[in-house]
Amino acid sequence: MNSCIPAFWAVIPAAGVGVRMAADRPKQYLQLGGRTILEHSLGCFLDHPQLKGLVVSLAVDDPYWPNLACAGDPRIQRADGGSQRSGSVLNALLQLNALGASDDDWVLVHDAARPNLSREDLDTLLAELAHDPVGGLLAVPARDTLKRVDKHGRVVETIDRSLIWQAYTPQMFRLGALHRALADSLVADAVITDEASAMEWSGQAPRLVEGRADNIKVTRPEDLEWLRLRWANRS
Repeated sequence: MNSCIPAFWAVIPAAGVGVRMAADRPKQYLQLGGRTILEHSLGCFLDHPQLKGLVVSLAVDDPYWPNLACAGDPRIQRADGGSQRSGSVLNALLQLNALGASDDDWVLVHDAARPNLSREDLDTLLAELAHDPVGGLLAVPARDTLKRVDKHGRVVETIDRSLIWQAYTPQMFRLGALHRALADSLVADAVITDEASAMEWSGQAPRLVEGRADNIKVTRPEDLEWLRLRWANRS
């Protein structure tokens, strides 16, 4: 598979505060297995031989990043985070342009609080989308029965779960196309929740690549506890 894997840039938006974690610091700086969640999220990319460079978008007054060992890694550049994810990613793309990235280069955007990405999933995504005209993202088919409800919490219908997938990251698109989609959607004040939704808004149809269900995003305290138990025997 290695011969099919393209070179790529990575972007990690990490300016959020993680209110639902109710912690004393942004969730990406909570400890997991002796390192912060953010360090784990960065690690899968920094260990990859096809990485061309990485930009992490951080709050301007972030006091935690300078204390991480990886903050001095020459492969990592810092960009200012925006008030929303889309702004953070857009700032990172502008930084990639300044580093010499071209519009046709692949960019992978990954959640700062998704520390359990496997190398196998990363390589599968890169190989599957290497020649795709649009790009795409890791995703997982819905497993549970899904209900649509009204404003009172009453079930309106049961949704066909075979048509529903959960969007994960990384999400992989050409730098130029993603930059245009994000910039135009921000000007239009469109509701953009991830990079794929920006591409969808621009009229593109991203491809889903099935990944592992344990590539979870740490959102609540129980997510972190689940990972701690799962990683208990890791060296």
